[in-house]
Amino acid sequence: MALLDPKPGKLRPRPTHGPAADRVPDARASGTPEALRADLVRLLGPDKVLHTLSDLVKYASDASPYRFVPQVVVIAKNVEDIAAVLRYARENRRAVVFRAAGTSLNGQAQGTDILVDVRRHWSGLEVLDGGRKARVRPGTTIGRANIALSRYGRLMGPDPASSSACTVGGVVANNASGMTAGVTRNSYRLLSSLTLVLPSGTVVDTAAPDADERLSASEPELCAGLLALKAEIEADGALVTRIRAKHELKNTNGYRLDAFLDGTTPVEILRGLMVGSQGTLGFIAETVFETVPLDRLTHTALLFFPDLPAAAAAVPRFNEAGARAVELMDGNTLRACASVDGVPADWAELPIETAALLVEFRAPDTPTHQAHQRAAAAVLARLDLIAPVPSVTNRFVDDPATVHTYWHAREAFMTAVGKARPAGTTLITEDFAVPPSRLAEACQALAELQRRHGYDAAVAGHAAHGNLHFLLAFDAARPEDVQRYADFMDEFCAMVVSRFDGSLKAEHATGRNMAPFVETEWGTRATELMWRTKEILDPQGVLAPGVVLTRDPTAHLRGLKTIPGIEPVADACIECGFCEPVCPSRDLTTTPRQRIVLRREMMRQSDDSAALDSLLDSYGYDAVDTCAGDSTCKTACPVGIDTGAMMKAFRHQRHSEREERTAARLARRFSLVEASVRAALGVAEHIGDRTLSRVTSAVRTAVSPDLVPAWIPAVPPPARTPLPATDRGTAVAVYYVACVNRIFAGPDGAPGPSLPEAVTEVSRRAGRPVWIPPDLGGSCCATIWHSKGYDTGNTVMANRVVERAWEWTDEGRLPLVVDASSCTLGIGQEVTPYLTPENLRKHQALTVVDSVVWAATELLPHLTVTEPLDSAVLHPTCSMRHLKDVEQLRAVAEFVARDVTVPVHAECCGFAGDRGLLHKELTEAATAQEAAEVVSGTFDAFLSANRTCEIGMEHATGRPYQSVLLALERATRPTE
Repeated sequence: MALLDPKPGKLRPRPTHGPAADRVPDARASGTPEALRADLVRLLGPDKVLHTLSDLVKYASDASPYRFVPQVVVIAKNVEDIAAVLRYARENRRAVVFRAAGTSLNGQAQGTDILVDVRRHWSGLEVLDGGRKARVRPGTTIGRANIALSRYGRLMGPDPASSSACTVGGVVANNASGMTAGVTRNSYRLLSSLTLVLPSGTVVDTAAPDADERLSASEPELCAGLLALKAEIEADGALVTRIRAKHELKNTNGYRLDAFLDGTTPVEILRGLMVGSQGTLGFIAETVFETVPLDRLTHTALLFFPDLPAAAAAVPRFNEAGARAVELMDGNTLRACASVDGVPADWAELPIETAALLVEFRAPDTPTHQAHQRAAAAVLARLDLIAPVPSVTNRFVDDPATVHTYWHAREAFMTAVGKARPAGTTLITEDFAVPPSRLAEACQALAELQRRHGYDAAVAGHAAHGNLHFLLAFDAARPEDVQRYADFMDEFCAMVVSRFDGSLKAEHATGRNMAPFVETEWGTRATELMWRTKEILDPQGVLAPGVVLTRDPTAHLRGLKTIPGIEPVADACIECGFCEPVCPSRDLTTTPRQRIVLRREMMRQSDDSAALDSLLDSYGYDAVDTCAGDSTCKTACPVGIDTGAMMKAFRHQRHSEREERTAARLARRFSLVEASVRAALGVAEHIGDRTLSRVTSAVRTAVSPDLVPAWIPAVPPPARTPLPATDRGTAVAVYYVACVNRIFAGPDGAPGPSLPEAVTEVSRRAGRPVWIPPDLGGSCCATIWHSKGYDTGNTVMANRVVERAWEWTDEGRLPLVVDASSCTLGIGQEVTPYLTPENLRKHQALTVVDSVVWAATELLPHLTVTEPLDSAVLHPTCSMRHLKDVEQLRAVAEFVARDVTVPVHAECCGFAGDRGLLHKELTEAATAQEAAEVVSGTFDAFLSANRTCEIGMEHATGRPYQSVLLALERATRPTE
């Protein structure tokens, strides 16, 4: 351990209860059994085998109410790895479960043996046929696929509420559909072909012209078995009728027996069977989808009804009028969504019996759009609606911002209700479908059933398709709560099947939650055919045992996870995983969800357990040190859980009083720190990168890699001094040159003005002159201290910068323009908890404006482009996402460049001030996909709006990133 490395014990929690019954036992403290680990390392290599207890626990939880700790985690990189693992499992009688995004709601992505991560190395999309088709790898999220396809006016058909996080492989494996897909735009209907790996290791490309010939040669018994089942099913007319009728509704319970009716060859049958197979019949290695039109013209309303049956009764009217989506939300859901960012706060005051329909029409052209408007108005005129709170309008709108708010509330259903659940309870999401004509009756029946069992569940769903979701909360640590859930499930399943002949799982797939009830819905004959299908394809039962089919009638009650209390900032987390795609450390160490999962496991342990010691040993680097601390997770979480804030609090917890005092002294003497860093950068210009790298590496090893930065060639020379001279008397704004722009110059060797010179000049050119205060030195936005958890130093600097800003702006009369987005966020928002009451009052009078917003709103109307760029690529920073000014960045870029590209995978770069110098592997991992997009293209300029992020992106790509304002100044210079 280095001299000043933090001690793991400082993060030891104080459990409030005794050891939990479902804690990981001490016998597993060393992680993967050595023999299993050695076998897989020999087979795959050490970099593909995760084996510590921390590795196993962080993969043990997903968005479901279940928790199973694997023996080992494999990070598969290619089809050969998958085939090798399957052969090993078959030869050694082991079980394999595939996991991608972990957003499944029924335990499909969990197992107790070998778990294979098929997200990390499995993303990628190729647009085909002008966007009408797409070749998509299974680890690609639906959201990323849609970003790429939207440039062609197309989208993926499936649109689950978790689209930003769920992967295409998981969507196909579960036949997840969503708001608009129904039974016509889902994976079963739109999947053109796929490449799969069978449990035997055989790889099948269903699009290959000789696919059946090759499959027959390699798997003759499998082909014969599938054709025999097809003949048997087709010979039973009543069964054929039953199968067709069951799939007129959304249905993901059990296997797709209609694949035997729709496919004529073994390969065609396989293509259908893999949809909704939930990783139990093979691995989906690649897909080719037919896409659907984007239909950009929307007409949307959120309509409020006195109760759920009244809302449900209106659904057929909108279906008949041609609505693309009709979404139902009950009073519990609406009230819970009041906590969601952007949703009206008065929803919390809605009567509990209230219900609402979110109705949307979508059109490709103006005539169709106008027809939809007339049809919507005709239905609306016949409805009896209510307006119980002031924000309710009951009007159809075309405004994108309002429409976004409506959909944001609907998509936050699960997380918003989960946040409102009683502390310590597990959340279960049920999902069923009935004929849409009987939706109102089903709503009433569900309400009665809930009352009988003491539940007050939240209900929402895809009403247009008769598909309802409801959430139940109970304490899995209490046997009586588990029994109440068991009794409810027995009666619920009987009701759906016997009364409505409905689907017990409409789109969330069977999973461990519904496997015991497959026969309840399908009957003995069809269920036995499913068992035989499994035996033909996976005769040794290697893949995901118990996930679709089980002989255990109580399997759904095993592995239910307890939810011990943790730090309040993250305690409401339901482990949905929506945060993971935006987390900079997702492919390096842990994600926000995993940081929370690990902390909860610590709370399950006794204070002296070996398992707790093992988790603490890993947590420092895996969770705390490699968290960028930028709170990007908060922007992705529908209810704003800020795991970054928890990690910063843990950093503070690890500090000694002496370290806090030292950090505060540096804050008080920051002008000296500035000068010293500039001087060091000047010296560094005369020393080679290799030498600097060796020296800093040695010091980091001796002192601490979390305190001493590493040297990277992208570090620029010192900033030019002095700052430009400006006139206070004529200024319309105060220009705050952030400390990063007072310390660092632009890209090494870049000609032209510095950023302060450019901002000053372009503002003068636009007739909006700015003034740079002469006493900027020694001031800072305080983010340096805030990100590291140095609360005392943070308090010193936060109050200093606000006091000075108050004076500079003439007590708030002038706006304060800040030229680094992270500093805008710091001064504008993050300093407030650390201010004295007097300085908080001063802060409330300040108008803090990001320089990009200043340019977009104040400068562009008064400027003329004289020398445009042909192309530019943008890196929107995480701070800009917090500030919600990414569109202004794009506006400035599009003002100066003819073609502007934002990479599909543009997310936080992970540089996070100096975190990318302390842990350059964080930036390298965070930017890998974005960097690949950037270096594969040709651009005239590489633009952003934060100097340290620009350094990080230059390190990742080798391209000279700079502020968009430098490009603006250059492009608008007057002609001679």
